[in-house]
Amino acid sequence: MTHALRAEWTKLRTVSATAWLLVGAIVLTVALGAAVAHAVTYSAGATQDITKLSLTGVYIGQAIVAILAVQAISAEYSCGMIRVTLTAIPRRPVVLAAKAAVLGVLVLAAGAIAILGSVLAGGVILPASGFTAAHGYVRLSLGHGATLRAAGGSVLYLGLIALFSLGIAAAVREAAVAIGTVLGLLYVFPIVAALIGGAHLQRHLDQIAPMTAGLAIQDTVNLGHLPIAPWAGLGVLAGWTAAALLAGGLLLKVRDA
Repeated sequence: MTHALRAEWTKLRTVSATAWLLVGAIVLTVALGAAVAHAVTYSAGATQDITKLSLTGVYIGQAIVAILAVQAISAEYSCGMIRVTLTAIPRRPVVLAAKAAVLGVLVLAAGAIAILGSVLAGGVILPASGFTAAHGYVRLSLGHGATLRAAGGSVLYLGLIALFSLGIAAAVREAAVAIGTVLGLLYVFPIVAALIGGAHLQRHLDQIAPMTAGLAIQDTVNLGHLPIAPWAGLGVLAGWTAAALLAGGLLLKVRDA
């Protein structure tokens, strides 16, 4: 396993796209969160979840993370390097586990930076928009339990999205198909749920959709009105991730390279 981890780390760190995609995920996550925080202003009588507002950038950051994860394995199929990898490490589940471990650590590290930057940006911008103690809002701080849970959960969310995307890519191989599948499940699923109609059915679809369920971890107010509880929602995404990795691992094991 040590040999496999070293090999995957070498491959990821020597590809320039890895660093660019990680930096892009950080910058875009913080930038979108800051933009949303700047665009929203305090309105008397309205209740805003300022923690969730500051973490809005995760919606775009996850797409960059998904692309990085897909490229981590699909690029090897496109250039034929996967044959070399599987010759050097014949135990295919070990190869996928090593990729998942290295990718997961990188994304969690980048996600932690992005989320910390988003919370700090929100803490500076939102008070200027009227979200102050005088209006009943506590300044954003990781010392606040709900904010810490939302921030830490968002980092885990990005890590799970990376592993989910890796599993999908291992199953379908083709980068374009894998990216389309992942982004479709993340972004199209909620749209379809909204168009179907019927509050009861939509609520159930929101409870099983990977993005809407997973991002419940960011909510800090009105938790009783959510389709699913924050940690339970993250558990749903973890289930999707486990299923994707299992399917990818099985197909990687039984198919020719």
